[in-house]
Amino acid sequence: MLDHPLLKALRPNVASLGYGLFLAINAASVWGGTFPFLPVGFQTPTVMLGFFLAQSLVFTLSFFASAAGTYLFPEQTRRFLVKIVVTPYMLGWCLLIAGIYLPGAALPLAAGGGACLGLGSAGFYMLWQRLFASQDAAQGNRDLIAGTAWAALLYFALYLIPVAVTAYLIPLVFLPLFGLAVVLKSRTIDLDQPMFEDAPREHPRTYRHIVSHLWRPALAIGALGFCTGIMRSLAVADPSVGALVNVLSMAATLVAAVALLAAWTVKNVRFSVSAAYRLFFPLVTTALLLLPLAGAAYARGLAAVLYALWSVAIMLMMIQCAQISRDGGINPVFTYGVFGGIVYALHDVGFVGGHFVESLSVLGIPSLVLVALVALWLLGLMYFVGQGGFRSAVGTSTADEIELMALTRPAAPGKPLAGAAPSQTLPTAEASQPLPTGAPQPSPKEPARPQAEPSGALADASFAESLPAPAPFTVPLDRGGYRDRFSKQMAMVREAYGLSARETEVAELIARGNSVARIAEMLVVSENTIRTHSKRIYAKLNIHKRQELIELVESYAPA
Repeated sequence: MLDHPLLKALRPNVASLGYGLFLAINAASVWGGTFPFLPVGFQTPTVMLGFFLAQSLVFTLSFFASAAGTYLFPEQTRRFLVKIVVTPYMLGWCLLIAGIYLPGAALPLAAGGGACLGLGSAGFYMLWQRLFASQDAAQGNRDLIAGTAWAALLYFALYLIPVAVTAYLIPLVFLPLFGLAVVLKSRTIDLDQPMFEDAPREHPRTYRHIVSHLWRPALAIGALGFCTGIMRSLAVADPSVGALVNVLSMAATLVAAVALLAAWTVKNVRFSVSAAYRLFFPLVTTALLLLPLAGAAYARGLAAVLYALWSVAIMLMMIQCAQISRDGGINPVFTYGVFGGIVYALHDVGFVGGHFVESLSVLGIPSLVLVALVALWLLGLMYFVGQGGFRSAVGTSTADEIELMALTRPAAPGKPLAGAAPSQTLPTAEASQPLPTGAPQPSPKEPARPQAEPSGALADASFAESLPAPAPFTVPLDRGGYRDRFSKQMAMVREAYGLSARETEVAELIARGNSVARIAEMLVVSENTIRTHSKRIYAKLNIHKRQELIELVESYAPA
C-alpha cells in the first residue's frame, strides 16, 4: 500500500515540507482578510485595510522589481539571498505583535508590518520558484504540488496550538524552519544551467519573445485575481468572511493538489490556462451578477469559492512559469516576476477598486450593485484584451499548455513497423533551401536518407537532413494534427518516453538536420539552452547521436 504511486508522490521531503510550511504560515497572515491567530479586537476594519493595502502593493511591486533586477543585474540574482528575505518577514510579524500591545499605534504598526510581510513573502516565493524551476521537471513539479497539499494539512494543524502561542511561534520557530529548508535545498541546485548563466541584455529579443507570450495567460489568471481582490475588500469589513475564506481555500487547495497528483501518477496531464479562463469567465460573471441580489450569506460563500480557485490558480501559475523558464533557458525570477506582477497587480486593482466603490452610492445605486457592475465591466474588458482584442481577427495565438508527464509509465522499447515505408513529406520553406555542399540531395519522390552521422551529434549536425524542418509555432498541416509521418512518430515517442513539448520540438528539429544555432534562432532561445535540451533528450531516449534518434523515431511502434 505504501508503494502506491500517489502515496509516493505525496511522500514529504525537505522541499515539499518547507514549502508547505511557508504556505501555511502565509495563509495565516496575508491571505483571506483576517488573522486567525491574532486577537479579534486588534483586527478592526481600519487596521485590516491599512495592513492589506500596504501588503498587497509592496508584494506586487516586489515582483516587478525582481524581474527588472534580474534583467539589469543578473549576477546578483544567481544567489539565494535567504537572509535578506528572512529579515523583512521577521520584522513584519514583530510589528504585528507590537500592534497588539500598543493599540494607539495599531494602524501604523499594521501598515508597516504589511509592507514588510509583502516584501518578505514575495522574496520567499521567488526563492521557491527558483528552486522548483531549477530541478528536473518531474521532481520540481512533484515537490511544488505535494508541498501545496502539505500546506493545507499544516495550516489546519496550527489550530491545535493555543492561539496565544501561535503568533510567537511563527517568527521564532516556523520562519527559521522553512528558511532553513530553502538554504539546504539551494545547495543542491546546479547553477551552471543556462537559466542561471544567462545575461539578458545580451539577447533582448529572447526576453521580448517570452514577455509577448506571458501576458495573455497572466491576464487570464489575473482576471480571477481581480475578482478575489474585490472579495477581499468585502472580507476586510466582515471578519467572518475572512475566516471562511481561509478555511475553505486551504481545503480546496488540498483537494486540488491531491487530485492533480493522482491523475498525474497514471497519465500525462495537459491543460491550457486560456482555455480554463474561457470556461471560468461565464461562471464568474454570472456569480458577480447575483452578488447584489442574494444577500450576505451568498457573498461569504462566493468569497470562499473564489479564493479556493485563486489558491489553485497560484499553484498552476508557478508550474507554468517553471516550465517556461526550463524551455527557454530564462531566469525563473524574471519569468515569475513578470507573470506574477501582472496577476497580483490585477488583484490589487480589484481590492482597491472594490473598497472605493463599496463606500459610494451613485445616483441612488447601492454600493454592492456598483461593485458588481464595475467588476463585470472590467472582467469583460480583460476578456476582450486577453482574447486578442481588435488584432485577433488577423492574428494567430500560440498554445500555452501546462503539461505534467506521467510519473509512472510502462517500458517503451519500441519495435519496427512491419513493412513501414517513409511517407511523402510536405514541402516547407526550410526544405526548399539549398543543401550545404556534400549533403545528400533528396529525390522528387522520396526523401534521401542520411549517409553518415557526423561526430558530436547535435553540435556538429549542420548538414541538412532529408526531413523538412518546420518553422516554430506553425499550425499542423494534416487532419490528424501532424505535418507528416515523422511528426506523428515523434508524438508517439514523446508519450512513451515522457518528453516535454519543448524537448519534442527540439528533438524533431535535431532529427531534421538543424544546427544548434539554427534551432536557437527558430525557437528564440540561447544556444546553451538548446544544448541542455539535447542532453536531456538523449538521456531520456538512451541514445548518443542523431542517427540513433532518427532510427528510433522512424521505427517506433507501441508494444
